[in-house]
Amino acid sequence: MTDRDPLVPALTRLLVDIVRWLDGCDDEEVNPDSAVKMMEAISWALLQLPSDQRERFRQVIADLVEMEQDPAVRDFLKSFPFDIGMVEDEES
Repeated sequence: MTDRDPLVPALTRLLVDIVRWLDGCDDEEVNPDSAVKMMEAISWALLQLPSDQRERFRQVIADLVEMEQDPAVRDFLKSFPFDIGMVEDEES
């Protein structure tokens, strides 16, 4: 996939949406332990990316933030790299 491959933002958005859904599920929808395990697995996989690919992922997230109309989703997107441990603080 190249830097401009439209698949990259689509898959990034899908991944963030899955984590957002898991984070917002109640106990009847998804077992909380299972949700946490899945979110930890996603975080681990993203943190295994080489630094240039992690930076590309963060840039795609920033691009998605700019396009997002829903303030709650925009806030979730903004905090996503921080929440998964990809950056030290939310200002990065």
